[in-house]
Amino acid sequence: MSSGLVTDGTIATEENKIKALWALRECVAEALVHDGYTYKYDISLPLEKIYDIVIDMRRRLGKRAKRVVGYGHLGDGNLHLNVVSQAQDQQLLNNIEPYLYEWTAKYCGSISAEHGLGFKKKDLIYFSKPRVAVQIMQQMKAILDPKGILNPYKTLPSSTQ
Repeated sequence: MSSGLVTDGTIATEENKIKALWALRECVAEALVHDGYTYKYDISLPLEKIYDIVIDMRRRLGKRAKRVVGYGHLGDGNLHLNVVSQAQDQQLLNNIEPYLYEWTAKYCGSISAEHGLGFKKKDLIYFSKPRVAVQIMQQMKAILDPKGILNPYKTLPSSTQ
């Protein structure tokens, strides 16, 4: 905080206070689910941009979103971006995606940080990685896992793309 990068915060040095702060952080996702339908994203950004996407999405979505919340790991640039709406809304989703992925790519972030690509985002990796990098990853996966038994179908797009 002395550097001016953080203007307000809490530092816990006692174990019980550390646990209490961590419990609050863990409750955020659960609380948002009780607030409405939640679109969840796990991205990483350069530290100087980490909260800008939250502000930008609030402006972009306006009243269509009940709430736009960002929290995560300041130390590694990992941001959990959550957009809450009254109900599942395809028009709202269309205003989030692919805009969020394009914004993340513009600032040299990753569209998948802590939780990996999974089934839903494996074909979106090209927002964060060039095709040649994905091809190298596919080749490494083929060498290290020739039978495709380690996390099958979840890590990379098919090599035919």
